[in-house]
Amino acid sequence: MAFFDGPGGTQVPDTVIDAVTRYYRESNANAGGTFATSIRSDAIAAEAHVAAADLFGAAGPEEITFGANMTSLTLHVSRSLGATMEPGDEIIVTGLDHEANVGPWRSVAADRGLTIRSLGIRREDCTLDLDELDRLLGPRTRLVAVGWASNAVGTINPVREIARRAHAAGALVYVDAVHWAPHGPMDVRHVGADFVACSAYKFFGPHAGILYGRGEVLERLPSYKIRPAHHRFETGTMNFEGLAGTLAAIDYIADVGRQYGGAGVGTGRREAIVAGMTAIRTYEMSLFERLVAGLESIPGLHLYGIADRARFGDRTPTAAVRFDRVSPEAISVALGREGIATWHGDFYATGLIERLGLIDAGGVLRIGLTHYNTPAEVDRLLEALRRTVSRAVPASSAS
Repeated sequence: MAFFDGPGGTQVPDTVIDAVTRYYRESNANAGGTFATSIRSDAIAAEAHVAAADLFGAAGPEEITFGANMTSLTLHVSRSLGATMEPGDEIIVTGLDHEANVGPWRSVAADRGLTIRSLGIRREDCTLDLDELDRLLGPRTRLVAVGWASNAVGTINPVREIARRAHAAGALVYVDAVHWAPHGPMDVRHVGADFVACSAYKFFGPHAGILYGRGEVLERLPSYKIRPAHHRFETGTMNFEGLAGTLAAIDYIADVGRQYGGAGVGTGRREAIVAGMTAIRTYEMSLFERLVAGLESIPGLHLYGIADRARFGDRTPTAAVRFDRVSPEAISVALGREGIATWHGDFYATGLIERLGLIDAGGVLRIGLTHYNTPAEVDRLLEALRRTVSRAVPASSAS
């Protein structure tokens, strides 16, 4: 298999598999017990919170909440945030986001009489229009929900600038970092976000969600929990084996940093994580250059998002493409038969695909590079694409 399906979920290293297995063998117990397995389980959960704080660049583990996935966490926290708002207050969402950072806010708005305003995109390069953001921000704006990067077309949003403008208007900022987390380092305090959410299965870990919440903001929020719960936002018994795997995934990224981040990387986990994600990004974008050069040689190509090589610093190595006369689904099926994993459709970025006018045409073919892909795999993908497209396009049309 050649895995270009990373934006839908990444493969995991052996250390993650071993950590989950070891948890079941050595630590499988509920929280708060006075016996060995429970004590081990609690220690793993506590260290997972510390590791996640290192991943985000948070002030400490008290700013970390684990849950089932980013979507479930956002639905949960949206209820708490909505409870602080009054009828007529406004939430801004974007036309570039995954539905997980749109639907929860629409639901809470319907429940509480809030107004949803949507920030549009520039269709030519699938970027957000910040001038329009300035027009949408107003005295009743309470929240701006935005993605760190688009899971469909790879656009990296200027989160720090968006947060600056939102805070100037008195609004909080909720960031979906699911697609960015496997591709680059996060520093939540530097960008000024109030909330940042991601899912471990997108950065080489198990199915678990993680939410950063700025401490002073979390403390002001009402929480919806049962009385005995020790954590205000982690409800019910946690997925402890998932936390063990998430801890291992974060440590894996740190190990990448120690091995590939250069001689100056220290022993601290946060520094090593940043070095690891920086090395990953450098490698991935070199692969992406190779991919795009090959795609451009295939007749009938349409590449969505930022296509100017001088601006590749503003995108992830995720390509959304279409080819004339052959559907994204047909191509994805053909590639799958050759052991090449890709995705087709809208990937829950429904609003974006609608704005591109592609929802009734089957969306796009998504090719997502990760650091475990190789140049040989990219070449294999390109050759398979050429064969598939050539079978659908007559020679006279391709000339």
